[in-house]
Amino acid sequence: MLIKIKRAKGTEDLPLPSYATQGSAAFDVHAAVTEETIIAPGDRQLIPTGLYFEIPEGYEVQVRPRSGLALKNGITFPNAPGTIDSDYRGELKIIMQNLGSEPFCVKRGDRIAQLVLAPVTRAHFEVVQELAETGRGHGGFGSTGK
Repeated sequence: MLIKIKRAKGTEDLPLPSYATQGSAAFDVHAAVTEETIIAPGDRQLIPTGLYFEIPEGYEVQVRPRSGLALKNGITFPNAPGTIDSDYRGELKIIMQNLGSEPFCVKRGDRIAQLVLAPVTRAHFEVVQELAETGRGHGGFGSTGK
């Protein structure tokens, strides 16, 4: 699947999005910060990538945290997974949050997020008076076990 990308001026030195291995489901994107950015414990920062995507209609790109950053540093995304819609043409920026106990430094070129191209199924809605019964019924939030 072809995804057209445009780079922001001044980001030609950064790697293009790429898959780390042959079996990778997600491709990595890099930080386009102009100077080191510190994310204090408990804080969040909007980190630019310098990339603009033209996603084919009928698809979305899901933005997900990198597992290594989450495990080693407590770095996550408060809106994970984020969605880039096919009609969005602005720069991709990543909301990074530090849930760790130490400040985290984002440097230019760091791999900061992984993105997954996924098909979109659009729903149609019908208002009804009753819904079909299930074994679970109204149970939620732990109602199916521990």
